[in-house]
Amino acid sequence: MVDYYKVLGVKRAASATEIKSAYRRLARQGHPDVNGGSDAGAREFAPLSLAYRTLCAPQERAYQHP
Repeated sequence: MVDYYKVLGVKRAASATEIKSAYRRLARQGHPDVNGGSDAGAREFAPLSLAYRTLCAPQERAYQHP
């Protein structure tokens, strides 16, 4: 199982605001549009996007805690 907290570089106790901030910071660096539409950029961005969507959903986030 992928540790979405590690993907975003936040602690498990991070607030929704901290998660959003970390996602936006990383997304600015790795978004495919910023990287000229490269396939590598898209592959790096996909886990960030999934981690953010998962940790923003309360039920999904609860499932991530061991």
